[in-house]
Amino acid sequence: MIVAAALTVATLGTLAHGAFHRNSPVFGRALGSLPAAPGERVVALTFDDGPNPEATPRILDALAAEGVKATFFLLGRHVDRWPDIARRVAAEGHTVANHGWHHRKLHRALPGRTRLDLEMGTRSIERATGIRPRLFRAPHGFRAPWVTHIAASLGQRTIGWTLGVWDTDRPGARAIADRTVTGARPGAILLLHDGDGYDPLGDRTQTAEAVPLIVRELHGRGYRFAAVPS
Repeated sequence: MIVAAALTVATLGTLAHGAFHRNSPVFGRALGSLPAAPGERVVALTFDDGPNPEATPRILDALAAEGVKATFFLLGRHVDRWPDIARRVAAEGHTVANHGWHHRKLHRALPGRTRLDLEMGTRSIERATGIRPRLFRAPHGFRAPWVTHIAASLGQRTIGWTLGVWDTDRPGARAIADRTVTGARPGAILLLHDGDGYDPLGDRTQTAEAVPLIVRELHGRGYRFAAVPS
């Protein structure tokens, strides 16, 4: 009885780790950091849930001013609404990646619904930018056992992240920058948000204000910025 209970607890713990931990290998590998050489001071800036008509252009302006490239995990329904902004992301040399279409929590979605969501997001990005995304990030990092396999069947590598700074709480640009700069480590994939997964017009201007601070301060610490590898 004790052994059976322990096995049950261990199994449930493993399944929960696979569903809710952004980088868990339980349901298929998710890249959680860059393959950097030891001591190489390189990080990746990534943005979820865009495009957004206010924040995304301001972030693009800031990145262009500093000569930095980032990875944007675009939400299909927002791309359909603002395809010109998605085109700008791609035209300026940033990596366009898939975040699905609906922003569903995929640990609760059945395989057919998951595939449809990923396919719709892919088509929206392709239609707007002419580029087929080769990266996928699950909303909130939540996954069911089939999510990474479905993404791979679409030619998309599943990406997690090293550091999320909860910029969605809107603690102020200075706080967002401090959390990012303080928490950055060599090889880190940094998660920020240029959009709101639930509100197309959600306010992400604090993140936009934080981006130039983040870039300048990390440059000052000897970091360079890289795209997430596909």
